[in-house]
Amino acid sequence: MATRTLRRRLHHGDVDGGRNEHMDESGLDAINEPLLEKYGYDEDHSEGYDHRSQEDIWDDKKKEQLHWTYLFSNLIAQWAQWLANILLTSGSIIGRLLPLPSIIQNGQGIKHYPIYLSPLQEERLRNLRQRLEVPFDGSRVEHQEALKQLWRLAYPNQEIPPLKSELWKEMGWQGSDPSTDFRGGGFISLENLIFFANNYPDSFHMLLHKQEGERAEWEYPFAVAGINISFMLIQMLDLQSGIPTSKAGARFLELLGEDDKAFDNLYCVAFRMMDAQWLAKRASYMEFNEVLKSTRTQLERELALEDITSIKDLPAYNMLN
Repeated sequence: MATRTLRRRLHHGDVDGGRNEHMDESGLDAINEPLLEKYGYDEDHSEGYDHRSQEDIWDDKKKEQLHWTYLFSNLIAQWAQWLANILLTSGSIIGRLLPLPSIIQNGQGIKHYPIYLSPLQEERLRNLRQRLEVPFDGSRVEHQEALKQLWRLAYPNQEIPPLKSELWKEMGWQGSDPSTDFRGGGFISLENLIFFANNYPDSFHMLLHKQEGERAEWEYPFAVAGINISFMLIQMLDLQSGIPTSKAGARFLELLGEDDKAFDNLYCVAFRMMDAQWLAKRASYMEFNEVLKSTRTQLERELALEDITSIKDLPAYNMLN
C-alpha cells in the first residue's frame, strides 16, 4: 500500500514548477502508518523468546527496508521541488546557469525544451515585457506625437491631420479616431508600425498602398491589420508568460540574444508574410482571421528551422528586401 501511494505521488508531482501538487496530509500520514502491523508477540508465548517463523522475520526486514526507501524517496521529491522553485526564479544566479524547462504540448505528450537565459537575454526580455505593459493613451503627448510621426512616414508630402479626422481612414484605421483601435495591441503596436516604416520603407509603402498583386475589392485595413499582427506575435511567442510554453517562444529567446530588435524585425517579416498569404489565397476582408492563422503557422515553421540564428536568417525575411 505504501509503495503504491509513493509511486502515485511521484507520478503526479510537478518538479518543473507548472503545478504545486506537494505531498498532502494523507501522504505525510502514510509515513507514520504501522508498516509492521499484526506482527507482535503472541500472548501465549514468553517475553524473552521470538517464536515467529523465519519467513515472518524476513517479511519484517523487507517492510522495514520499504519504510526507509519511502522516506528517502519523499526527501528526493521535496528536494526536486525546491530546486525547481529556484530555477523558476529567473533573476537568480542559478537560474542563469541552469536550464529553465519550457513545456510543449503535442499529440504525443509533453516535451521539455531547455532554455538557457544569459543576463543579456534576461535584460532584453524584461525590456520587451515592459513595452507590452504600456497601453495606448490618446491623452499622452508622446503617444500623440507617435501617431503624427507615423503619418509623416506614411504620407511625407501631406499635412498631418487633427488627431480626430476622417483622413486617418486612408491609413487603414477603422474610424476617425485611431486611439479607439488600440484595445488589443497597446502602444507597442504603434511602435511596430513606426519601426516598419523607418527600417523597411519600400515594403511599408508597398503594403500601405497595396501596390503588389491582384487585390480584392474589399481589402484589409492596413493599420488595423498591423495591430492584429502585433497581438498575434505576442500570443505566438508566449511573451506574457513566466516561461515560454511554445517552441516558437523558446526559439525567439535565442534570437533575442542576437538582436535586441528581434521582435520588431519579426513583426515586419510577419506583416510581409501575411500580405503574401492574402494574395495567394485571393482573400477578402471577411477572411482576414483565416489568413492571419495561416501566417502564424508558416512563421512557426520557419522559426523551427535548425539553421536560424537571427531574424534575418528566416526565408521570409528576403521578402523585405
